[in-house]
Amino acid sequence: MRRIVALADTDSYVKWAAALLGGLDEEWDAALLVVQTPLVVSPAQLRTALSGSGLEPGAVSSVEYTELRERLAALRPDVVVVAARGPLVRVLARDAAALSPRPVIVAGLPGISIPATRKALHYRAQCDLFIVHSKRERREFAALAAHYGLEQRFALATLPFARAAGTRPGGGAGTDLVFAAQARVPLEREDRLRVARLLVRAARADPSRRVVVKLRAAAGEQQTHVEHDGYPDLLAELGTLPANLVTSTEPMSRALDRAQGLVTVSSTAAIEAVARGIPVIALDTFGVAPELINEVLADAGLLAGEDDVVERRFRQPVAGWRDDNYFHDQDADDWVVRMNELVAAGRAGQLEARPALSRRGGALRDAWERKVALGGSDRTASGSIAWAIGMPVRGAVRMVRRVTAQRPLAP
Repeated sequence: MRRIVALADTDSYVKWAAALLGGLDEEWDAALLVVQTPLVVSPAQLRTALSGSGLEPGAVSSVEYTELRERLAALRPDVVVVAARGPLVRVLARDAAALSPRPVIVAGLPGISIPATRKALHYRAQCDLFIVHSKRERREFAALAAHYGLEQRFALATLPFARAAGTRPGGGAGTDLVFAAQARVPLEREDRLRVARLLVRAARADPSRRVVVKLRAAAGEQQTHVEHDGYPDLLAELGTLPANLVTSTEPMSRALDRAQGLVTVSSTAAIEAVARGIPVIALDTFGVAPELINEVLADAGLLAGEDDVVERRFRQPVAGWRDDNYFHDQDADDWVVRMNELVAAGRAGQLEARPALSRRGGALRDAWERKVALGGSDRTASGSIAWAIGMPVRGAVRMVRRVTAQRPLAP
């Protein structure tokens, strides 16, 4: 029996970690620790994240950061999966690496991860294994790591939300147009307001069928990415809304049970829909760009315009796209094999140390990074000292950068 413990805090990472662990066989003893941070999931979000994950609720517990090392030491995990935003991964991986015996440290990203980014690699440098979810992701992350001289092992795992197609309760086709909202895509208020107007237009075009705005969080709940100009507020600005336009925070799997098709800019929900044979529109209103995270969906031929949304002219991926993008044969998955190899090396005392990337500042820098990642959840004296010193220094550095950027070039 091998023990695997995942550490997560926000909605998307908790959902990903639960589904990842929930797919392991009985040879693994799996547990999920929800780390209390300012962005931690609410009880309702946690229930949604666990729904259909395969991970039993009894395997999930909450932990304060101050208690984390003690809890991990008591559990003696063979593997620690650090499922969190980059700055927090760096902190939690450092804590896991300090355990004795040292566990295998695994990290990954919870959805579409093209384009590959240097930051994603940088924050996860102390992890032994980086899980990706498509052949294309593994290829592009490996190329980026080689370009920057970063040593990292990559392993392939089918995206948990694409693992099983599922069936609709009662059979038959759905009738809802489901819009998968995102916190930061698109980012600008006017763009988000344009989407809100489009959803109203789509609802009015056919009052007999619903338009469901699938939200990641209810009022007062946090998300992995901070959201400004949420759709409930934007829709409220538009006056009286059609009765068939509704918002929902239910699990995406349940929303898709009733979906005729899914509309998004670039949500991973598009992959979940395709896995179930539900057609998709990736909205092309804002173009195709790395910051929109929609290049993969564009390659799939899923882009369509606003009139297509109103007329519900949904798309299926083009031929030849699936194998390289999230729908490879599951026999190609090697993440469990790679973990087993690393666990065996660890038990034999042959798992090499992976120090964090070298940075200036030593212990004070570590404390600063911990305080930045954990905010008020870090109540250590060293964190408070680092914050008091670091904030003025960061402000001065930013000021110098602004002045330098504005200085005219010498003739």
